[in-house]
Amino acid sequence: MISLNGIRNVIFDFGGVLFEIDYDLPAKAFEKMGFPGFRDLYTKAAQNPIFDLLETGKVSNEEFIDFLHRQVPSATRQEVLEAWNVILLHILPEEVQFVHNLRQSGTRTFLLSNTNAIHVEEFEQMIANTMDIGVFRNSFEHIYYSNVVGLKKPHPETFLAVCAWNGLNPTETLFIDDSKQHVDGALKAGLHAYHLQPGERVSEILGVF
Repeated sequence: MISLNGIRNVIFDFGGVLFEIDYDLPAKAFEKMGFPGFRDLYTKAAQNPIFDLLETGKVSNEEFIDFLHRQVPSATRQEVLEAWNVILLHILPEEVQFVHNLRQSGTRTFLLSNTNAIHVEEFEQMIANTMDIGVFRNSFEHIYYSNVVGLKKPHPETFLAVCAWNGLNPTETLFIDDSKQHVDGALKAGLHAYHLQPGERVSEILGVF
């Protein structure tokens, strides 16, 4: 359990922390369509440069889907889109409510996610179908999607930018993510950081605030 003693701000990752995802499902979906090499392009730890470009808003959704479609020309564009989106499972309402309560208690809370416009549209609709999306949005002082701000984890400058934009002292800021490389980037930037393990929940590791 993490003590929030001396911590005034918490920056949360999204996928794998507040929203369940499965990196293996797109690979399986593309394999079924005849493209066994998807895992060579995209994993939790590393990815082809086009995914980085998508996640920083430097290629359009259409260009990205065209790239994937070229790998499986026998599939339809809709099938390619659905295979890309299958990574998204469901929101964790209890965890969002915990973060909402944490913010109400006086802790400044933020969301920082490496994502893309295709997934944002899909998961925001999934959230709205499950819970009050206003509660989700109001759980954070600011929500930062990499494709909007043009910066992504694990680069230390990304964390420092979020701190600068909001007047946060890195030494008073905790970052929580399920990817070790992102945690390492936050530590290099001078933040406190916690690597969330499979099955762990932020409501458990932060405990009573």
